[in-house]
Amino acid sequence: MMSNTLGTTFDVRPLTAALGAEIHGLRLEDIDDEAFAELRRLLLKYLVLFIPDQEGWSPESRIAFGRRFGELEVHPYLPHLDGHPEIQIIDSEQDGKIPIWHTDMTYSPNPPIGSVLQIVRSPGVGGDTMWSNQYLAYEALSAPLRDLLDGLTAVHAIRIPGLESRAEHPVVRVHPDTGRRALFVNRAHTSHIAQLSRNESDALLQYLTEFATSPQFTCRYQWRPGDVAIWDNRVTQHYAVDDYAERRTGLRVVVLGDEPTGNAARWDHYRARPGERYAPARMNAKESY
Repeated sequence: MMSNTLGTTFDVRPLTAALGAEIHGLRLEDIDDEAFAELRRLLLKYLVLFIPDQEGWSPESRIAFGRRFGELEVHPYLPHLDGHPEIQIIDSEQDGKIPIWHTDMTYSPNPPIGSVLQIVRSPGVGGDTMWSNQYLAYEALSAPLRDLLDGLTAVHAIRIPGLESRAEHPVVRVHPDTGRRALFVNRAHTSHIAQLSRNESDALLQYLTEFATSPQFTCRYQWRPGDVAIWDNRVTQHYAVDDYAERRTGLRVVVLGDEPTGNAARWDHYRARPGERYAPARMNAKESY
C-alpha cells in the first residue's frame, strides 16, 4: 500500500486488519510539515504506527516532533534524559515493565492523547508490545449493551508512593477528530463504574476488559533497536509482554491530553444501602463506598 497525499511518499505496511502499520521511507529527524500532516492522518487510520531504523534521532528533534502533536508531559517520577525532562527513560531494570493491558494515565482528568516511544536496547528474544483497538471493541458489542455503556461513567484512580490521582470519565468516549466511539475502561486504572453497585461494576468491568483485548482487536510488534512507535492513547490499550530476561530500554515523549467526552451519565451515582457489604474479588477497586 502506498500513500502519496500532499506530495509525500510513504511505504505503508499494515500489520493486522484491526490496527497498526509500519511506515518505511521516512526519517523523523528531519520530517517536514507535509510529511507530518500525512503521518498524522495515517495515525488516525491505523491508531499505532511503527517507523523502523530511526537511530541517531537527536533529543532536540525528538522533542520538536512530539510538540507537533501538543504540549509534552514532564512525568512526576519516571527518570528522564539528562537536560531533557520531556524525554522519559523506560528501563526494564527501573520499574519499566508494565505487563498489564492499560491505557496510559486514565486516572488523570486529561489523559495523554498519545505517546512516541523509541526502543534503544531490546532483548535478543521477547519483549514485544501489543496494542488493542477500542473502536472495534465497542462496535462489536450488542446494541443493548452499547446503549447501557453510553450512559455510564467510570472512576479511574491510582495510589502509589509519590502519586495519587482520580478522575471520572465516560465509559464510552468520542474521539474528537474522527467522531467514532470507543471503550474507555482498562484493567490497570479503572476502579469502578459510578452508577452501578460495586459487585455489578466488578462483573461488567471484568467482561469489558477481557473482551476489549480479544485477539481479533490486537496487533503485536517485535522491536528492533531504533524502532519508533506512535500511538493514539484515546482509542487503544497496550501491553508490554514480560517474557524476557535481558535489559530493555526506550525513550518516550508523552503528549498531554484533552478531556475525554461522551454521553452524559443517565443515572445518579450508586449509593450503597445501609449494611450493604462488598468483598472485592477480581477487579482493582481502589475506592470503597
